[in-house]
Amino acid sequence: MPGLNQEEKRLLENESRTVYWKKWGPYLSERQWGTIREDYSPDGEAWDYFPHDHSRSRAYRWGEDGLTGITETGGDLCFALALWNGKDPILKERLFGLSGKEGNHGEDVKELYYNLDNTPAHSYMKYLYKYPQKEYPYGELAARNRAASRLEPEYELLDTGVFEENKYFDVYVEYAKSGPADISIKIEITNRGGGSAELALLPTLWFRNTWAFGKTAAKPSITAGKDGSTLAAKHEVLGSFYLYSRGANEVLFTENETNTERLYGVKNKSPYVKDAFHDVIVGGRADLLKDKKEGTKAAFVYKLKFKPGETRAVYLRLAKGELPAGALADCPAIVAEQRKQADIFYSKFDSPWINADLKNIQRQAFAGLLWNKQYYNYEMEAWQKGDKSQPEPPAARRGRRNSGWEHLFNRDIISMPDKWEYPWYATWDLAFHCVTLALVDPAFAKSQLLLFLREWYMHPNGQLPAYEWALRDVNPPVHAWACFEVYKIEKEKTGKGDLDFLKRAFNKLLINFTWWVNQKDQDGNNIFQGGFLGLDNIGIFDRNKPLPTGGHLEQSDGTSWMAMYSLNMLAIALELAGQDSAYEDMASKFFEHFAHIAEAFNNLGDVQDVDLWDKEDGFFYDAIHFEGKGVLPLKVRSMVGLIPLLAVCVLDAGVLKKFPGFAKRLLWFRENRKKLDKQLIIEKLEGEEKILLSLVKRDRLAKILEKLFDEGEFLAPGGIRALSKFHEETPFTLNVNGETYSIGYQPGESDSGLFGGNSNWRGPVWLP
Repeated sequence: MPGLNQEEKRLLENESRTVYWKKWGPYLSERQWGTIREDYSPDGEAWDYFPHDHSRSRAYRWGEDGLTGITETGGDLCFALALWNGKDPILKERLFGLSGKEGNHGEDVKELYYNLDNTPAHSYMKYLYKYPQKEYPYGELAARNRAASRLEPEYELLDTGVFEENKYFDVYVEYAKSGPADISIKIEITNRGGGSAELALLPTLWFRNTWAFGKTAAKPSITAGKDGSTLAAKHEVLGSFYLYSRGANEVLFTENETNTERLYGVKNKSPYVKDAFHDVIVGGRADLLKDKKEGTKAAFVYKLKFKPGETRAVYLRLAKGELPAGALADCPAIVAEQRKQADIFYSKFDSPWINADLKNIQRQAFAGLLWNKQYYNYEMEAWQKGDKSQPEPPAARRGRRNSGWEHLFNRDIISMPDKWEYPWYATWDLAFHCVTLALVDPAFAKSQLLLFLREWYMHPNGQLPAYEWALRDVNPPVHAWACFEVYKIEKEKTGKGDLDFLKRAFNKLLINFTWWVNQKDQDGNNIFQGGFLGLDNIGIFDRNKPLPTGGHLEQSDGTSWMAMYSLNMLAIALELAGQDSAYEDMASKFFEHFAHIAEAFNNLGDVQDVDLWDKEDGFFYDAIHFEGKGVLPLKVRSMVGLIPLLAVCVLDAGVLKKFPGFAKRLLWFRENRKKLDKQLIIEKLEGEEKILLSLVKRDRLAKILEKLFDEGEFLAPGGIRALSKFHEETPFTLNVNGETYSIGYQPGESDSGLFGGNSNWRGPVWLP
């Protein structure tokens, strides 16, 4: 493979399945507690049923979490760090944050940590965690945020003062592969404070508890070697793995079993429970595990003392099968070499106009995406019915959350929005991720997009699953756009487009498109709904719920997304038609879909009492449609009025010569609609070289752009606002049945509780 660097060769080997370089990676979640998967409550209140306080003591069913951790693609064997500064009330084994009810602006992680580096095959990964030397302020963070109003900013870890005088440790963790299942680990810790400090470091290896739920025939085990510096982990499927260390003060063993005594007042069968390391290290119960010589959870214990400013490094090595004596001594060289190979891989993104700071930003952004891959297991039928060896789920859960999705069977490595606040997939977020991931790993991007079109993800009716909290929710239909973007990015990188991928995606997207047409066009007039559609807190109502006014919403954004979807499918069909003429007919079909939506969108007011375009304001709005009783525009200047700009497609004029059947249909529509005085935007650009298809007419485009580029409306220093600054002085208010509904501009934060107070989409960074 001449001309390829080492990481590119690994990716090719992984794709061809000759060497499985991605078997191990950063697939360990940062939060498993508080998720729907682990919720077996009667009321579906996941945060309350499994809070952070339970996480150290209760064995998980569907996954694991940890600090700076890694796992293999089945999520069965995990490695992560535990830390204790001598003052904390809890052994630090995972990140802490607030639940949706505790945070005054929704759920929020309260830690300082950074994904510094990662390569697509995870041959080199680097992570930084900043650990205070003072007692971690768990109670203060929860109490201050719980007491604060939504008009106050969040109370953050830095606000507590625990980092004053630089009294903290920088904990750098590097992972470097010399083989697909041979990982050198460097843990480098620096005392940033001006005084001496002590730290207990516990590199921890454990098995996910599958035996208690009947998923493993034989219980796995971890034992120590004769000299106490090696752990041997044996599993019926994975085989034998070994964790090598040097210089540890001791090794501890326990079982990954629930501490029923602490949580429920039910006596434990043995003292060897999940949180036993906490009892030994923090609780001072040194004798608790002295007789325990094997288990399903084990840790080396390093009791480290630091001088002011001192840095110390600990090396370990995790490998499948035994390594020769002295293999641990190679770790520094392996880490250095893989760091060098990562530099070589990312040097391909260098450009004369990108300075060192921008290179670092770009590389760390890639690292963030790659670190946020996660092993995700959610088997709907098993989750709803419960496990035979466990208490039966309460009857009240039946028919509640996610009913009707019994086909769903998720057991994959998936790109997550992040692994703490969103340790579950969001399908449209994933589509955006894949467009960027295609720059570094097109094969993974394609596999992720196809995965969500498979029959164990997509509903039999054609809907794509939205996210764990509400699978039947409706995300904007951006999957086709992402598939075509990924296809074009790979074609530009390699000189060859993957038509097989594009064809497989297109054929399944046909089913999803049909679901939209059949389910989200309530009146059959090519004006679409969709509800929430990913836009938190930009309206006065929760668009997922029945309106307090009665009637139903005609959505500017829902209609625009479907126009865009039609154009995306048209473009894909034309690309495929170059190989298979049958797709030319499909291109004509999707052009007709677009044409009908564009006509309805631009002419609806001429044929019905609904018009989403406000002539006076020069903007698109949602409208409440009261059947036979008129329409009420909701004049909230928000992203819903900008999304029509996304429904645009530029075709080369040569396409019309190449596909005469498609050209004939397009031209017939244009001329026929002119005679009927219908609005269908087909314009020639750059002389005769380009053809523009657009949802928005030229005069309306100009009016929208006036607001888009107005700093008093949508244009902000950081990007495009989701809600216009116009509403800062002019809130929109509606009085209905004695209730007042109102929304005003807030920069970045939300004072609304519609979505738990979560402000994620209110800032100026939504659109990118």
